[in-house]
Amino acid sequence: MGWLFGNKTSMVRQEEALPGRSARIPVPSRHAVLDAPPAPPYPEGLEIADFGLGCFWGAERKFWQTEGVYTTAVGYQGGYTENPTYEEVCTGATGHTEAVRVVYDPAKVSYEELLKLFWENHDPTQGMRQGNDVGTQYRSAIYYHSPEQEKSALASRDAYQAVLKASGYDEITTEIAPAPEFFFAEEYHQQYLHKVPNGYCGIGGTGVSCPIGLTTGEA
Repeated sequence: MGWLFGNKTSMVRQEEALPGRSARIPVPSRHAVLDAPPAPPYPEGLEIADFGLGCFWGAERKFWQTEGVYTTAVGYQGGYTENPTYEEVCTGATGHTEAVRVVYDPAKVSYEELLKLFWENHDPTQGMRQGNDVGTQYRSAIYYHSPEQEKSALASRDAYQAVLKASGYDEITTEIAPAPEFFFAEEYHQQYLHKVPNGYCGIGGTGVSCPIGLTTGEA
């Protein structure tokens, strides 16, 4: 438990991570805004995108407001602890980042458009923080579900890095990796800013536009 008093901006080692539990956190049956099930199974033809871009309250709202998005949920990804609680994630001793799961209809909104929304609504150069929110739970991440998503994520990163550099920003620190298990967060976190309209929202971008036309990886 010594990690609880350690540096929250450094990733915990797996052997020091909290053990978690086998019981899953209950998931609401319906999305509070979109009135769709947040958890699978999802209708045929829909795809999943997972993003970490700081505090998940404001991040989720950005995506549920997007046309073509079927449902969203907030949770924890990229760490070691099984079925962690919010309080555990906040200690930095689980290794998870706060994530948003976006279930979308690719006929109505492309993955590249979701990537543009992702890049433009946070500062991906800040490492283990977003603004005043400091810790590994606020790190930037894209967790892809297919080779096509991986290709688009890497191409969009390279394209956005070029325009960020031209605007004086440092290197992008976003983690891009195969999607690990998504642990749903507690019910009160789901669609939080719909339930608490004046609640805290730490989401803020760089003001630099992402060149979406360059994110496909095509010549």
